[in-house]
Amino acid sequence: MELIVQILLSFIATSCFGVIFNAPTRVIPYCGLVGSIGWSIYYLLTSWESVDKIQATFLSAFFVAVIAHLFARSKRMPVIVFSVAGIITLVPGSIAYNAMRNIVEQDYNLAIQNGMLVFMISGAIAMGLVFAEVIMQILFRFMRDGITSIDSFIKHKTEKKIPSKFKKY
Repeated sequence: MELIVQILLSFIATSCFGVIFNAPTRVIPYCGLVGSIGWSIYYLLTSWESVDKIQATFLSAFFVAVIAHLFARSKRMPVIVFSVAGIITLVPGSIAYNAMRNIVEQDYNLAIQNGMLVFMISGAIAMGLVFAEVIMQILFRFMRDGITSIDSFIKHKTEKKIPSKFKKY
């Protein structure tokens, strides 16, 4: 029951951020879906003992970016429309607030710990987005060129053989 509430609330939150970021009306539910999937992955991974917040954030950001690429392709929209709304739930805002509060309270040791956690989580978000971007670009290029399918075999077999003296260099 708690997971369902988490998914529903993250869907609402990311949909609202899609509205704030001026996403087109027809893709706002998809923005919410991307964010709720990302948050549910993060929530499930952090519930395990062996996965910490940084690893869970990296994997969640990676899947957010992959799903954002798929929705961007299917809806013919820029990827950033889906990915920005999708990573909002992963941003470590409360930890950054606690780091600033600890500085004001002159608890510098705890402030440094919280600040470093914020930097590592932010880096994990950035790395997850970049890795997914690179992997998706490679996959889309292979799919377009026909390298991973039977298309390359068919293209190779059906090409007409042009004599070498007529080839353009």
